[in-house]
Amino acid sequence: MAAVLLHEVLEAAARRAPDTVALVTDAGAQTFVELAAQVARVAAGITAVTEPGDRVAILAENRAEYVECYYAVPKAGRLLVPLNQRLHPDEWMGALTRSGTRVLITEPELLACLDLEALRSVGVDTIVRLGGDEYPVADFSEAPSVAMPAGAAGDPVWLIGTSGTTGTPKLAMLTHASLLAAVDATLFARPVRDDDVFCTPFPLCHVAGYNVLGLHHMARPVVLMRKFDPAHLVELITEHGVTLLSLAPTMIAMLLDDPRTDDAVLRSVRSIGYGASAIPAPVLRAAVERWDCDLSQGYGMTELSGNAAFLGPDAHRRAAAGDARLLAGAGYPSPGVELRLRETTQEILVRAPQVTMGYWHDPDATAAAIADGWLHTGDVGRIDDDGLLTVVDRTKDVIVSGGENVASREVEAVLHQHPAVADVAVIGLPDERWGERVTAVVVLRDGHAVQAEELVTLARAHLGGFKTPRVIEFVDELPRNAAGKLLKAQMRETFGDEARHGDPAVE
Repeated sequence: MAAVLLHEVLEAAARRAPDTVALVTDAGAQTFVELAAQVARVAAGITAVTEPGDRVAILAENRAEYVECYYAVPKAGRLLVPLNQRLHPDEWMGALTRSGTRVLITEPELLACLDLEALRSVGVDTIVRLGGDEYPVADFSEAPSVAMPAGAAGDPVWLIGTSGTTGTPKLAMLTHASLLAAVDATLFARPVRDDDVFCTPFPLCHVAGYNVLGLHHMARPVVLMRKFDPAHLVELITEHGVTLLSLAPTMIAMLLDDPRTDDAVLRSVRSIGYGASAIPAPVLRAAVERWDCDLSQGYGMTELSGNAAFLGPDAHRRAAAGDARLLAGAGYPSPGVELRLRETTQEILVRAPQVTMGYWHDPDATAAAIADGWLHTGDVGRIDDDGLLTVVDRTKDVIVSGGENVASREVEAVLHQHPAVADVAVIGLPDERWGERVTAVVVLRDGHAVQAEELVTLARAHLGGFKTPRVIEFVDELPRNAAGKLLKAQMRETFGDEARHGDPAVE
């Protein structure tokens, strides 16, 4: 990639394909030359109200201004802090405080959830209200023409909160270089064609937004969904000729289950990229059979600036046909990405140019996560002789029951085989006898019913006795973060609050 700074990606595309549509949102479309011009105005406006290195936070649903800030804040030599709009206002305040944010760009509905005096008390001195005539602040179109800082590839540009699946999110410092290295890794594994149109419903507060940079590097359009909705996605595919999708496995399952989904429309999509979690076998098989499109899994995380390993379409077709090894696989590393396992724990370690430079103002956490250039991912895995990476579980999600290790993902994969199960998470809860008891938290498909004993029987037919769930909990929805990752720490807290000894039929 010739560009070394984020905004140079957009500027190069504006020179190469000025009149090509760059971005489509509910508010309309912008060509590359129009988007680049707006980014320049926003960068100038930000420069007028901040100092070099200041932090600028954005709190909003997916919209054009979000993408503008992706490029404009780094162009101004400031750091962008994307806030997850699905979190609690107290969590927003925590991130604003930890980052030392001076400027908050937000939507009026979300701003109404915050206390203005509290914002001022933590150092936020400028608020930009998106929408109507109030955006951009101080009318960025009238912002003075000022020189932009030169910038360097190693400068931090985005401070993104980690997934928070195991506790308070940290702010990972992603640089121009790390993000563009992740783009390179992804374009190698998922090549973009000259006629491709990309659509994503992933919240732009998540690192998955780096895909926008990749499509713009190839001068191709990005269609943003404000929020994921199966029926609306089908409409967007039809209206804009979408050929590439980025979805979480839960979104794919929702599309398959929604009676409004037109399979003919989905068959017009060339490729669906997914990540955040493994795809259940029934969902994979249904997608391949009904839509006949390419599927590509990406393994990555915030600290990797995106995805670093990929499982391509051919492997998915073999997996759908019954190749158990590939069905469980996460992928093969892209060029420049090194993988190895920690000898004592089999934790997956990654060394690559896309690794974060560390955590904002947290040297202890940085030292614990990155040693000799190797990122400790917190995932337990295995690497086959041909380089295939398989993620067995999160380190903190491995259950120890009766002295035996239980990989929660293995149990989840079995329970997903039941036609009544729409979603499932397996966690370990304290147990006086076993140390931890295997507990399955299950969401049923609409119109389906199943007894706990039936699910236990299914598990016993495929798993050792110590892996079989001793408790089955039925819920309406599983807690997930913006990326679609299960919040198992939250589930352990929720179900661990009550004394539960398991259904006698299950025991």
